[in-house]
Amino acid sequence: MQTTPHTNCLRCGRKLTATASQARGYGRGCAAKVRHASADLADFQAHQVASAHELIEDGAIVAIRSRVFRAVSTDGSESYLCHPANCACPAGRKAVRPCYHQLAARLLLAA
Repeated sequence: MQTTPHTNCLRCGRKLTATASQARGYGRGCAAKVRHASADLADFQAHQVASAHELIEDGAIVAIRSRVFRAVSTDGSESYLCHPANCACPAGRKAVRPCYHQLAARLLLAA
């Protein structure tokens, strides 16, 4: 769970003033858009979808360029560059199937 409050929205970059928004990392409108974002989930398993939503909710994936994101590993010890089409994490490098970091990036871009 996220412990450091954010001062700016992780989606749009606007300043966050409400305490709940700072804890969430998203303003009320952006949080609703991220929750309801749709992406093609056919390539992903149920646990990957849950992990991607958790990654977004925890503020553990942040856009650093228009379609490039930095995502934190599950245990928080590493971070990876990811894109909706590929990821630098070990699972993403295997390329057997897309990793949940890629799904989180897709969801954020769809929002």
